[in-house]
Amino acid sequence: MSTMLRICLIVASVLTMAMMMHKIRRSRVRTEDAIFWVLFSLVLIVFSVFPGLAYLLSDLVGTQAPSNFIFTLVIFLLLVKVFSLTVRLSQTEMKLQELVQRIALEETEKNADRKARGNTDGNAEEKVNENADEDERKR
Repeated sequence: MSTMLRICLIVASVLTMAMMMHKIRRSRVRTEDAIFWVLFSLVLIVFSVFPGLAYLLSDLVGTQAPSNFIFTLVIFLLLVKVFSLTVRLSQTEMKLQELVQRIALEETEKNADRKARGNTDGNAEEKVNENADEDERKR
């Protein structure tokens, strides 16, 4: 493994870890994601500090160069992360769709109740309350 590749791995790993620690302190990253990125950085640091390990694993896997093994490993780990994020995104979209449908049903029921009681839309106080509710939903 070339010295330049080792330096790039160390710099990238340290920067990634520093960024994650900064985000963790500000509570902007989920614990699961933070653990992934910290471990990812540690793996890169281990390969850059101990290049013999990269050579050994490269021989075991059958890649021609340790750098090819490291790039393949990084690509694989990132694909796994993308897949897990896709699953989480799909779950979030389903929850959002359920919430939107529930809110629409509640509003429909509320409107039906108003009509049944004989209230009209001309009531200024109700319009103010509806506008306030709508503004809160947008936030």
